[in-house]
Amino acid sequence: MADAEVIPLGEPLGTRGRPGRGSKNATPSQAARSLAPTRPKRSPKAERPDAPAVARIRRVTPPESPRHTSTDDPADASSTDVAQPARDGGGGDRVAAALAFVRRRLTGDYDIDDLGFDRELTSAVFMSLLRPLAQRWFRIEVRGIENIPAEGGALLVANHSGTVPLDALMTAVVVHDHAGRYVRSLGADLVFALPLVSELARKAGVTLACSEDAERLLQSGELVGVWPEGFKGVGKPFSQRYKLQRFGRGGFVSAAIRTGVPIVPCSIVGAEETYPLVGNVPALARLLRVPYLPITPFFPWLGPLGLVPLPSKWVIEFGEPIRTDTYAESGADDPMLVFNLTDQVRETIQQTLYDLLVHRQHVFV
Repeated sequence: MADAEVIPLGEPLGTRGRPGRGSKNATPSQAARSLAPTRPKRSPKAERPDAPAVARIRRVTPPESPRHTSTDDPADASSTDVAQPARDGGGGDRVAAALAFVRRRLTGDYDIDDLGFDRELTSAVFMSLLRPLAQRWFRIEVRGIENIPAEGGALLVANHSGTVPLDALMTAVVVHDHAGRYVRSLGADLVFALPLVSELARKAGVTLACSEDAERLLQSGELVGVWPEGFKGVGKPFSQRYKLQRFGRGGFVSAAIRTGVPIVPCSIVGAEETYPLVGNVPALARLLRVPYLPITPFFPWLGPLGLVPLPSKWVIEFGEPIRTDTYAESGADDPMLVFNLTDQVRETIQQTLYDLLVHRQHVFV
C-alpha cells in the first residue's frame, strides 16, 4: 500500500498540496500563502525529531476461528468456505519446515499408530493436496460444525454418492480444517485390495470397516467416519440421486452403543453431480472384480478428460448428535434397539438432504 502523508489537524486542505494546474511554479503563490492561517510556533519540547514524516498503513486481519458455523445468509457465504491453513511470516520459515519434514521422512523420525495412521503426512501432504479441490473447485459450504465434539470418541455417519467416493475425502478435509480433528474412516474391502491405494489409505487413517476396529478407535477417543450405504450408494444411477439406500444391518450403531459415543449425522449435497452415473457395464465390472464400471456423460467418451469432476457446489451439514450413553452396553445386542437407532439416523440424514435440496438455487453456483 502506498505511503500516506500525515497532515496535522486544523490545516486547510490545499495549502500543502501541489501548485494549481495553471502554474508550474515549484512553490505556492503569494495569493495562496495569504489564504493559509498563521500557525503558532511550537515549543522545542513539542518537537519530535524521531517521529516519521509519513505513516505506513498496515491492514490487520483477525485470525479466523477453526470452528465456525455457516449461515443461510448469502452475505455470510465467504465465512463458510473451507478454512485456510495458517500461514507463517515468511518464505524462509516454510522452506525450513519443508526441509525438516523431508529430513524426518528420510530418517524415519515420525510416528504412526498401530493401524498405520500417519498424522504428520496426512496434515502436511494429503490435506494440502485435497484442500484446493474442496475450497476452489467444489466451494464447500459447511454448516453445523459445532455439532462435532471437540474431543472424545464420536461416530460420524454420512450419505455416500458420486460414483467416485470424493465425499469421504472432502468430509475429512472439512472436519480437519474447521473442527481441528482427523476423521478415521471405515473403508470397504476393495480399498485394501488395491496395491497403492491401500497403503495411502492406511497412512491417511482409513481402516477396515469391521466392528472390532471401529470400537477400538471409538474407545481411544477418535472421530470415526462411516458411510453405511457403501457401494450401493456411491454407485447408484443418477436418476436415484439423493435417495438413501439401505444402511446395512446397523453394525455402526452397535459399536456406538458399546462405546457410549454420540452419533453425528452428516448430510452431503453436491457430490451426486460430480460424476453423473448414467450407465454401467456389469460384465466388464465382474471381469475386473469391481462393484461397477461407470459410464458418465463424459467418460469414457472424452478419455482422461472425462475423469475431471464437474464443479458442483457442495453443502455439508452436520446434525445434532444422537446420544447412545443412555443405553446399557447390552443394548448393542438388541436387534430392535439397533434397528430403531439406525432408522433414526437414516431418516435424519434423508430429511436434511431434502431440506438442503429445496433451498438450493443452482447446482453449480
